[in-house]
Amino acid sequence: MDKDESIRFATKYLEDLLSFFGINVAVDSTMDEEVIQLSVPSTSMNSLLIGKNADNLRALQFIASQALAARGAEVTRVNVDIADYKRQRADRITEKAEGWIKKVRETGQPMRLDLSPADRRIVHKLAEDYYGISTHSEGEGRSRQLIIEKTADIADEE
Repeated sequence: MDKDESIRFATKYLEDLLSFFGINVAVDSTMDEEVIQLSVPSTSMNSLLIGKNADNLRALQFIASQALAARGAEVTRVNVDIADYKRQRADRITEKAEGWIKKVRETGQPMRLDLSPADRRIVHKLAEDYYGISTHSEGEGRSRQLIIEKTADIADEE
């Protein structure tokens, strides 16, 4: 299955899965950096589809990804967003991260944060835009933490 077929399959698969729950919607799909992006519009079932701590949302992604892998698709990474939940969450995390970075710059003290992998990625990407700030993750599994700290070159200038 090539990229275009993978996108069409993932889109139809998610639409069929949602229709099983009585949710008949058209799923928008795009490809971004070798990840199939599937966007489900807002419905009265948003909270069920997203689930507590977005567990149901992650499960939908996993199921779609596994279905692609089982068919030997060229692209198997899938990102599902329901009613712009992930985009809105990313905006909130970005806003918080800007505050965390500002605090690290002011105090010089590193920050250790318990964040989900997706939230850590958002902070890592944002921190690239800040001179003198670095981020990295430490730990394994659920105890993995993000560390935000000043780099030596900015600390030396003060």
